[in-house]
Amino acid sequence: MLRRTLLHRSAVLACAAFAAGAAEAAGPAERMPEEVAQRLPDARFSGSGRLRYFGLSVYDAQLWTAEGFKARDYTRHALALSLTYLRSFKGNDIAKRSLQEMSRKGDLSAETARLWLIQLRDLLPDVQTGERLTGLYQPGGAAQFWHQGRNLGAIGDPQFSQRFFGIWLAPDTQEPALRKALLAHSPP
Repeated sequence: MLRRTLLHRSAVLACAAFAAGAAEAAGPAERMPEEVAQRLPDARFSGSGRLRYFGLSVYDAQLWTAEGFKARDYTRHALALSLTYLRSFKGNDIAKRSLQEMSRKGDLSAETARLWLIQLRDLLPDVQTGERLTGLYQPGGAAQFWHQGRNLGAIGDPQFSQRFFGIWLAPDTQEPALRKALLAHSPP
């Protein structure tokens, strides 16, 4: 009986934490990382949010957008997205999870998925709690990445770039509350 009560309480707490929202305010996020300021000097803060998964904080996300940005046409505007991790993760795990999310956006050939996974694995480092990964999107161009301000390189496929940033910004994202928080200060 005691075990069942404890299991029930744990389940209720987990559900309550999840119901509290996948995204929440992420704190003082308006400070633009140097890598963004250098490459998108006219960018403005769009919003921030925290990704939570079953009550566990995963990362704080911040979005900066170029002049004229409109959320419904996010693929037509330059933008930068920074993720400050609240847990340590292996780069390989980040790459695999990113590809899973990108695959939800429609047909993706096995060869393209394999190539993108290899590129992500080669590019993304392991991250420790408090470390930041930043991605820069330029319409029709490469996705550029930084870790703690250090240039990691780019993936040149424009389709990759759109799908990657669509993880957070596409209207059909798996995290609509986080999308809403990231676009809080941007026109629809």
